[in-house]
Amino acid sequence: MARNNQLVVPECRAALEQLKFEIARELGFQIPQDGYYGNMLTREAGQIGGNITKRLVQIAEQQLGGRF
Repeated sequence: MARNNQLVVPECRAALEQLKFEIARELGFQIPQDGYYGNMLTREAGQIGGNITKRLVQIAEQQLGGRF
């Protein structure tokens, strides 16, 4: 399956990967080091993705908080 997700700022790839591992660790999930997610439950991957989104929104709100 081809991925259609492209980063708007490709330089942030490493930071997003770090965030993914950090959130997975907080949730108690082990992310495969080889990058193969076939053994991970869809629910687990969804929880990680959902928490990444929440965290990114929190970061954006903090950065925008002082502008209005």
